[in-house]
Amino acid sequence: MAGFIQKGVKNILQKNPQDVVFLSAIRTPITRAKKGGLRDAYDHEMLAAVLKATTTKFPELDPSKIDDICVGTVLSKLGGQKAGRMAANHIGVPTTTSFSTVNRACASGLSAITNIANSIAVGQIDVGIAGGMESMTRNYQSRAIPTQLWDALKDSPVKDAKDCIMNMGITAENVAERYGVSRSDQDAFAAQSQTRAAKAQASGFFDKEIVPVTTRWIEPEVPENVKEITVTKDDGIRANTTVEKLSTMKLAFKPDGTGTAGNSSQVSDGASAALMMRRSTAAELGLTSQIMGKWAGTQVVGCAPDEMGVGPAVAIPKLLDYTGISTSDVAVWEINEAFASQALYCIRKLGLENATVNPNGGAIALGHPLGATSGRMLSTLLHELERQEQPLGVLSKCIGTGMGMASLVVRE
Repeated sequence: MAGFIQKGVKNILQKNPQDVVFLSAIRTPITRAKKGGLRDAYDHEMLAAVLKATTTKFPELDPSKIDDICVGTVLSKLGGQKAGRMAANHIGVPTTTSFSTVNRACASGLSAITNIANSIAVGQIDVGIAGGMESMTRNYQSRAIPTQLWDALKDSPVKDAKDCIMNMGITAENVAERYGVSRSDQDAFAAQSQTRAAKAQASGFFDKEIVPVTTRWIEPEVPENVKEITVTKDDGIRANTTVEKLSTMKLAFKPDGTGTAGNSSQVSDGASAALMMRRSTAAELGLTSQIMGKWAGTQVVGCAPDEMGVGPAVAIPKLLDYTGISTSDVAVWEINEAFASQALYCIRKLGLENATVNPNGGAIALGHPLGATSGRMLSTLLHELERQEQPLGVLSKCIGTGMGMASLVVRE
């Protein structure tokens, strides 16, 4: 794959017919699991909304030209493949368009983006959609950690094997303890995420990203009382959050720990989708003016499962080396806020300027619907690069079981 990647800022900024470009990157609102506006929606229902918006946005694109759809999802029954394929066909994607899902835990959506990018780059396809979907309301409790395991794994003498099912909160506590990330620093970071997200929402920064979703709302006490609602905005943002309020929250993972619900990502529902194609294909379709940016490479690397949150700190250097750029070349970083402890550690380890990382808040404020989060981050990143008139951005995820993944994105 290295032969398809331009190296160095000068080369990366050049426009070439073989570039893998983004025509759109959209998402549903991200809402609180079990409490938010999409709690009664299905994951594939949300996926259908973003796929429909994607395919209808460009009348120049015959849906039959969409070669493949790849969707990141973590908790969906049967891997989401059957329901996802049904949703795609339901909204008008023809049966000639292939469909798959991918599960790389929190980086499932970024894996989907990379899968489609790689397929375009090597000439396997011309046009594809990379998506993500997750209803944590419906699936989180029952499918987050496997309960039926081979006995050899349950009793494995290999610590890293057993640690693959360690509670994510404990991995965050390990990062905090090992690398000196204090409770007060975590709370300050969480408050900053909320403040930034609230300001971005009030300023309308997310409006271009979001596709409204019309769905049902069922009253828990009166299940026969079903009404139709249209969800238009993220509902997990707490504009009045302060460090003082966060400091009073009870510990969530360890009696002597530092992690709370307030300085951890929210359990959420949502979906996302990005339309991708070769630049030459966009030109043939008369869509060159619609190009938002291009994909310029992805790297993924493993790390210890019991501190999986350090993933971006190991994946980003590998990405920078792979693409031949330096930290100073990147104007905006989207680093997932799975937990404040791991996000802070990664920012410090990488030597990043605070103002350049998640300038519109992250998963602590916006929520983290596992398979859909990467698409949300991509959309936020592309729009923020446009607002700042900056060329290069990076999005990166830590990954349960111990990995990091990072991608370079170039604004058009």
